Amino acid sequence: MRKVLAISGGVDSMVMLRLFLDEPEIIVAHFNHGTRKSADADEQFVREFCEQHKIKFITEKAELGAGVSEEKARAVRYSFLFRVAQEERGEVFTAHHVDDMIESVAINLVRGTGHRGLAPMSAVGVRRPLLERGWAKKDILRYAAENGVRFREDPTNSEDDYLRNRIRKDVRELDETTRTKVFELFLNQKTIEREIDEIVEAIVPEDNVFRREWFTNLDDEVALEILRFGLAKAGVATTRPQTLNFLKAIRTYQSGKKFNLPNDRLIKIGKKDFRI
Repeated sequence: MRKVLAISGGVDSMVMLRLFLDEPEIIVAHFNHGTRKSADADEQFVREFCEQHKIKFITEKAELGAGVSEEKARAVRYSFLFRVAQEERGEVFTAHHVDDMIESVAINLVRGTGHRGLAPMSAVGVRRPLLERGWAKKDILRYAAENGVRFREDPTNSEDDYLRNRIRKDVRELDETTRTKVFELFLNQKTIEREIDEIVEAIVPEDNVFRREWFTNLDDEVALEILRFGLAKAGVATTRPQTLNFLKAIRTYQSGKKFNLPNDRLIKIGKKDFRI
């Protein structure tokens, strides 16, 4: 299976790219959110690197604007990545690391979370090689310095407009004991979720056609797990609120009405079933 590397041009993604540079048939996927002036320069930086190293480069630009929410930006980006992976028969690789994971756990706890909020970055069909290595930001910066990895700095990382940026400062100050405990919690929860995914995979139909009555009778959390897996299988990235809205549509829409998933993916809700 080909590796589709999500490369933004920042130090995390460029270090990940360096780790896989000698592997054959890697693909670089770059998504330009169109949220800041320097985004075009980031895209050109990654493009030139790929041309220099003869790596297949796929990019897409969206004019999301400076005020876009982190959730919407993430959903649109993952829709692009999953689509590329599906077209190229590959698997998505992202450059998230231990600090990113701890930040996500903290954000989920602040907002109120279900069990999956304790094991973020566990999406079906996505690999996180830096997180799998147990690398934190300091390890990535050390590797970049020792190996002369060139990268571009995202100026928005130092701004306080996003909750993640505000939490990041506190995460960087955590002591090693606390960081280790959070990482162990993440690993344990990830094992539980892997077991859940194995059960759900045996339930989800091969053709991704679902009967509406299943979701009428099932508990919300069970129904969401099945929907989440089915959506990921079809290459559709959704946030929890979007999945909840989809579940509501499945339960209440009249036959023939369509539900709009991210990236203008329309799902026709039939009288008895629907296909993702």
